[in-house]
Amino acid sequence: MNLAGPTVLAFGGNALLLDPRNPATQERTAVEFARAVRLLMDQGEGMVLVHGNGPQVGMILLRIEATKDCIPPETLDIMVAETQGSIGYLLCRSMRNEIPEREIAAVLTQVLVDPDDPGFATPSKPVGPYYTQEGAEELVKSQGWRMKETAGRGWRRVVPSPRPQEIIELHTIMDAVGHGHLIIAGGGGGIPVIRYENGGLQGIEAVIDKDLTACKLAVALRAERFVTLTDVPHVSTGFGSRSERHIGRMKASRARRLLAQGEFPPGSMGPKVEAAAIFAECSDLSALITNVEQLESALEERAGTWIDP
Repeated sequence: MNLAGPTVLAFGGNALLLDPRNPATQERTAVEFARAVRLLMDQGEGMVLVHGNGPQVGMILLRIEATKDCIPPETLDIMVAETQGSIGYLLCRSMRNEIPEREIAAVLTQVLVDPDDPGFATPSKPVGPYYTQEGAEELVKSQGWRMKETAGRGWRRVVPSPRPQEIIELHTIMDAVGHGHLIIAGGGGGIPVIRYENGGLQGIEAVIDKDLTACKLAVALRAERFVTLTDVPHVSTGFGSRSERHIGRMKASRARRLLAQGEFPPGSMGPKVEAAAIFAECSDLSALITNVEQLESALEERAGTWIDP
């Protein structure tokens, strides 16, 4: 099938790094992922990969924790930039080995956010390792971090998660995709930046949701296909309960209603369903949510969840 526009593929950082304490696993999973990407490639059409980075940022935070007495901690925007580089390198190498006929590159991507976004007033995105209450209180005093308790597990740092407003390197990404290249961009949702009145950019402490950034890219690029890979084969209502029901297809309007009812948690399936609904509404095309194992069947509409206009 020849598509008139590119494919945008979003996937979580845990698709590459299941255990932040064992980074070597990324090598094997990157190769497996490269093989899955080939299923989505159409001859001559460009493609954009948007990866998450939660476990990888967690690994950096563990390193910071271990060296906090002798090395100053980095800011979140720098951490996101670091993971864009490291994950981009792994993916580029794996993709070139698996798909040598394509030009492949990772683009360091900044994403503009609104400094008045409500997310800054109520940080909610957990990052990094768990701490004891004593350890959490010390970090609040010494670093000014906001901490939140997870029952039975401990305390974690929570950071703002503002919505993406503008992709700074969009023109560069569009140009490369227009030439049929495979581009890795918007990693971790993008490096969060704000713009001063004089037009200058400044990094800010936040984590942007990668699914919403991927959706923004897909709409801007007029993508013909928007696919989100996660750790489950499909979207369900009543997930994890006796009343769990698999959703094979649903209209964007139904997805919106279920989101409003709190059916899909904001920290997991919620942003994926919202991003798919936005794409369907803006493009009048369907979006797919599935996992790597079911991707081939899902593309034949025998698995996964399709969200329709």
